[in-house]
Amino acid sequence: MRVIVFGASGMVGHGALRACLRDDDVTEVVAVVRAPLPEAHPKVRQLVHTDFTDYSAVLDAFEGLDACLYCLGVSAAGLGETEYTRVTYDYALAAARALHAASPALTFVYVSGEGTDSTGKSRQMWARVKGRTENDLLAMPMPAYMFRPGYIQPVGGATSKTPLYRILYRLTGGLYPLLRRVFPRWVTTSDAVGSAMLAVTRLDGDGPKILRNPDINRLAEAAPDATPH
Repeated sequence: MRVIVFGASGMVGHGALRACLRDDDVTEVVAVVRAPLPEAHPKVRQLVHTDFTDYSAVLDAFEGLDACLYCLGVSAAGLGETEYTRVTYDYALAAARALHAASPALTFVYVSGEGTDSTGKSRQMWARVKGRTENDLLAMPMPAYMFRPGYIQPVGGATSKTPLYRILYRLTGGLYPLLRRVFPRWVTTSDAVGSAMLAVTRLDGDGPKILRNPDINRLAEAAPDATPH
């Protein structure tokens, strides 16, 4: 299996990349990055690219792929709707369209978030934009799954790029086992999300298209490479 990962330098992308490296069925990972990752791996081919709305110059790298784990995202804090839409909606749809054109059988897995609103009626700008993104990805002629995790605890060296989140994770890291027991429907880990994303690529488009924390944890625990989550 050949997998492409967007956002591998981020917290969720780190988990997705780790899942691919642990899985013997994954023979190659194409990591689309703005700057080279700090560590190389024989299974990873890094594709440095800066224009996330136009992939015409690198379409040959998108051929023969089986799955996309799309973890690229940004916090809505401090962003207007136009800028947030560009990063959240425009980037994701541009990637999906280019990948589908080059690898028509590819499965696209998109990380959204708990609270995403697919009806367009939410008062929260980010929820509406993510909902529109989900809707348009699901409308494309390809197998696609939308992940809506709640609280994600970074593990295995994963780090959030959002300063406020990094502080939060440092404060709550020791509480994760308690949070998992008390709020099992609302918490997961970066590794669990990555394992579950890879797991759904093997479903051939079957099963629910929108997955939340209970689905994510269930899939992660059943994965062949399952680690404690």
